[in-house]
Amino acid sequence: MSFSDKITILRKKSFLTQTEFAKELNVSFTTVNRWENGKAMPNLGAMKRTKAFCEETSFPYEEIENEWITHSSKE
Repeated sequence: MSFSDKITILRKKSFLTQTEFAKELNVSFTTVNRWENGKAMPNLGAMKRTKAFCEETSFPYEEIENEWITHSSKE
């Protein structure tokens, strides 16, 4: 499963719209949309906020992190 799939699942399991999820992570709606469509990847700051969000919501972060690291190492 790709990073975009995992971030979409995280958002949907949290019952958030893309706009609401973007506000939680302090990024724009467009940024979340690009992540979910596989057109962009989060920077380090956004990943730290994603980790904090996962910890707050008890959502497993490791798989999201692994996909991000795997994708980042391909660039």
